[in-house]
Formats: sequence, C-alpha cells, structure tokens
Amino acid sequence: MLFWGVFPDRLKYATIKPLHKNEDMCEVSNYRPVSLLTSFSKIFETIMNRRILKHITNYNILSTEQHGFRLGLRTDNATYKLTTEILNGMNNKLLVGGIFCDLEKAFDCVNHNILLCKLKFYGISDKALQLYQSYLGNRYCSTAICNGNENSKKVSDWAKVRHRVPQGPILGPLLFILYINVLPKLINKTSSPIIFADDTSILFTHSNLIDFNRNISIVFTTLNK
Repeated sequence: MLFWGVFPDRLKYATIKPLHKNEDMCEVSNYRPVSLLTSFSKIFETIMNRRILKHITNYNILSTEQHGFRLGLRTDNATYKLTTEILNGMNNKLLVGGIFCDLEKAFDCVNHNILLCKLKFYGISDKALQLYQSYLGNRYCSTAICNGNENSKKVSDWAKVRHRVPQGPILGPLLFILYINVLPKLINKTSSPIIFADDTSILFTHSNLIDFNRNISIVFTTLNK
C-alpha cells in the first residue's frame, strides 16, 4: 500500500498514554502524550523513515544547527557547542547573551497543511507526498489512564486528530524537525542558534552594546513571527 501512496486507516488509531514529566501530578499540562500504535504501524513507519532520511541526507536538507533525532548527534554535541560559543565570546572579551526557548506542546503544534507544503518544498512529491498526506490524515486517538491496576483503567472515546505529529512513533520526531528546519536560516546571520528538537538556544556576541541589544531585539521579533 505504501507504493500506492496510501497508509492503512486501521493503523492510524493510537492509544494515548499520559507520561508524567515533572511537578504536580494533578496538573494535565505536566504530562507528555505518548502514542501507542500497533506493531504493523511501526514496520511501515520504519520504511518511511529510512526513505525520507536517505532523501534529506543525500540532499543535505537538515540544518547543521539541529542536533535532535539525528544519527551520530546527541545532547552532548549541542551542550558542547553551546558552552564553546559562550567561552569563546568571554575569552575574546565580548558581550555574551542568549535567548532560550522551549516550545510548549511542540509536537501538538504541527499544522498538517503547513507540514505537507514543507515536505513538497524539500522535494517529496507525487506518490511519496500522497503517502505522507495519507499518514497524517484521518487519525484518531483515545486516552487511557491506569493507576497500576488494570481494573481501574479508564478509556476515553475516539477523537479525530486535526493537528500534531504522533509523539512516540518512529516517524514523528523527524517530521517535526523538518517542520522547524528553516528557523536557523532566518536568524543565524546575527546569532548562533543551537537546537535539539524543539529546545532552542540562541547565543549573541558583540563588542558594541547598542548593536548587541539591537540584534537580540531583531531575533526575538523574528522568533515570535
């Protein structure tokens, strides 16, 4: 079915398991929604993931500032680059500042139409683009809550997913970093962005205080847009 540009509808039903991140356990926003899918879905996604990864690697599509979900890169690499940029600025007696962003509910913010336009821009077209359109469309999810006892398990009704890429499956993270791939190119002339998935650190160095403040203000406005 993948050759026809169709992702089977029966594989697009996900059970959402809330995974506690931190702080108050009674606060809904403190949970990460992990999608649990069938094993067959993971097989199809693995094939799709390898194909798109080969494409973006061959054409050098991903920005070098992105360290998340990439082969051979880890948080260590992003941390090393961040600290090196700061120390170099300080050693050269420059002003050093930063903007640190963490996009809340990042995977849930992905607009399907915008994502498909980006995939087309990066050279994914025809049957391949139809496949991703099929993969994103007609998805349904249900939330299951269990307090350690299967008898106390509570399950919600099925609801249609209109935004987001699934968090938990193989393909979701790669689609997300393609979604924000253009960000570094918009700001790297006056700053040094260092990104790991949605965690974005933007460093500034300058010898002149006026130019330093102006660069920070311009980049901050660009980020908001």
